[in-house]
Amino acid sequence: MNLYYKIWVDAIVKMRSLPANKGLWKFYSITFISTAMAVNLALIIALIQRHILRFTFYQIKIDIFPGTKIDALISFFILYFSIPLVINYFLIFKNNRYELLIEKYKSYNGKLCAAYLVISYFLPLILLYLSYFITKYF
Repeated sequence: MNLYYKIWVDAIVKMRSLPANKGLWKFYSITFISTAMAVNLALIIALIQRHILRFTFYQIKIDIFPGTKIDALISFFILYFSIPLVINYFLIFKNNRYELLIEKYKSYNGKLCAAYLVISYFLPLILLYLSYFITKYF
């Protein structure tokens, strides 16, 4: 939990310090970090389903709109994004808990948060590339 809170404090302090984020820093921080957590959750679930259990247990079929892209986006929101969003809200933003956390943990000028976001967003792409490379050449 310490690393979780350190990442959050780093993100909040950096977002609040930028004049362009005035009034929207809460929205930006919860959106970016919840999205990164959702990507991590989706990666873990995909690895478990495809390579360990070899069957799909965590999916939802939505067929509301013509085509599949909007339906897939809604499915992703329901299955992966909503969970970290709710957790982050209750652990960080409810009753302005972030104020206590800012006093307790130090900020790294956005570097810790940026590292977490980069790793979270690019790790699935790197793994896909490695998987493709390994299956094609070995």
